[in-house]
Amino acid sequence: MPVDYGRRLTGRERSTDANRHLGYALAFVAGATNAGGYHAIRQYVSHMTGIVATIASQLSTGAFAAATAGALGLASFMAGAACCAMLVLDARRRGLHSEFALPLIVEAGALLCFGALGSGLLASHALFAPLALALLCFSMGLQNALITKISRAEIRTTHMTGIVTDIGIELGKLANRRIDATLHGRAGAGRLDRLQTLASIGGSFLAGAFAGALGFAQLGYACTIALALVLLAAAIVPIVDDTSAWLRDRRGPDAP
Repeated sequence: MPVDYGRRLTGRERSTDANRHLGYALAFVAGATNAGGYHAIRQYVSHMTGIVATIASQLSTGAFAAATAGALGLASFMAGAACCAMLVLDARRRGLHSEFALPLIVEAGALLCFGALGSGLLASHALFAPLALALLCFSMGLQNALITKISRAEIRTTHMTGIVTDIGIELGKLANRRIDATLHGRAGAGRLDRLQTLASIGGSFLAGAFAGALGFAQLGYACTIALALVLLAAAIVPIVDDTSAWLRDRRGPDAP
């Protein structure tokens, strides 16, 4: 990836185009992660609505152990969001270029840990399912918090309910604009560019889910390496910028 593009993608200076492109990449990763979660533990991990509803259902039937596992996933998702906030705020206090790149490094690490657990002997252990759920929900909570903060809640990548809702709203606005133009000769609200962005994010999530399902079926848990590489590629330039600045400071102003 070109250096300038990588710097714009996850650097601290944000633009609408950078937010969109990062949203497309993260939606792809989220779709593939969901596929990995379903492959490993028969659980979708990126949206908490289903998990919360499942916890309530399990509690109502007395399945307290299963409800506890669901609560672990919920707590892990919140922990991921909290971790993202802490990383971003700490990096901002220190004036780092990588304030939005660091959470992606942590997410890549969580996905690699999930892959390592699944490909090792622990895959058949009773602890694998809760650990896998915790790692995947943590990574999705972290990602969701990151893109929400970057885009000021305009872009979502880990679950499609909001995206589909926003697509419906924009379609309604566009239809209203057509009606106003036809009946009253004036243009109403509606943004075709936003509709295209939302549709692209939804398409990226779908493509990621398809690639993840195929990848986990064919490659197994090694598929997490590819997902981690996508995140590392997106984050690497601001990380290198900060590392270079740190090395220059260590050498001092008189160093060649």
